[in-house]
Amino acid sequence: MLHICLSVINSLVALSPLCEEHAAYLGSIHARSTLSTREKYQPLFLKRYQASEMATLWQNTLNFVVQNGKCRFHRNVLNCPLLSCAANIVGFRNIHFQELNKNFKYISNEKTELKVDPVTMKLNKRPDRPLCIIMSWMMAKPKHTQKYAELYLPYGFDVVIVSCSPMQLMWPAKGSKVIAADLMKFIESNENFGPLVVHGFSVGAYLWAELLVQSLGDKRRYQPQLDRVAAQVWDSPADIYEIPVGLSKAVFPKNKLLQTSLRTYATTHMKVFHNVATKHYMRATEVYHDTPCHAPGLFLVSKTDPVGTVERSRRAYSMWVDMGIRCNFKCWDKSPHVQHYIHHPEEYLAALHHHLEECGIFRSQKLRMSL
Repeated sequence: MLHICLSVINSLVALSPLCEEHAAYLGSIHARSTLSTREKYQPLFLKRYQASEMATLWQNTLNFVVQNGKCRFHRNVLNCPLLSCAANIVGFRNIHFQELNKNFKYISNEKTELKVDPVTMKLNKRPDRPLCIIMSWMMAKPKHTQKYAELYLPYGFDVVIVSCSPMQLMWPAKGSKVIAADLMKFIESNENFGPLVVHGFSVGAYLWAELLVQSLGDKRRYQPQLDRVAAQVWDSPADIYEIPVGLSKAVFPKNKLLQTSLRTYATTHMKVFHNVATKHYMRATEVYHDTPCHAPGLFLVSKTDPVGTVERSRRAYSMWVDMGIRCNFKCWDKSPHVQHYIHHPEEYLAALHHHLEECGIFRSQKLRMSL
């Protein structure tokens, strides 16, 4: 963790004497900082800079270095005047997070307080901006999904991150299908957003497929909403047959014994509760392949991914192309599940930007931002 602190310090020192002084304080906090560290340095710091923003800065600095013994960088640090000047050097931005409900997180460059009607999913304000809908993978941490949100925020996008818990996946009628219905309401009730981009991961593909299933129930009403989607991106999309493997790895990523136990239970669950769960998975998979959403698609997969297998994505890709949907396909020889961006950042960004520029999205947004 110390080398992370030092890299930040080096960026700050180059800015100004004031930043250099603060960097010295940050450097004095070592990798094993504890409560005693707070007690030792906080009074000295506050005495030197008697100001409310400095108190906020101190708290955020400690959040950076000390939290349950782990290094977790909080981007609110950059909201403070002292560190805002470092944004261009270390590549960070002011980002504002809001929780619309337990499954919907809203991220924007604009600090606007939004509230959502729980019945209609309509926002109390009308942001006139493009929107990226990130269909998250199972048990994804906010700091991980934020990395993908930051791919769109510089282009003027707002981002909605949609998540699904293990229990909501296992019991679709009261879980994933409800989330999908809320997402459809959100898209329909907030028609000012556009263009729309769907960027999904792993089980997020199934969650989006449940929305597609719902759209078939009333094509006249919902097809216009699907037609607003300008591009689709599917990173490691998981099929019904990989649910036991993907679920067990997501819940117990480092415990092989518990992975095996949960995988066995999930397989049994799908057999015993066919009418309650499995039939919904099967129908969603069928509609995902025969999709009513004809936006151009990009598939990002790996030959070594046991959850989002190449074969399943290749089948979906072929079916979409046969339907006349323009698609791109990127496959790595070796890359873990939903970690292609981490292991192959340059190739990932090149594929993503090429696809979105083909769809006219990033190109049009660059022009819009320059006006």
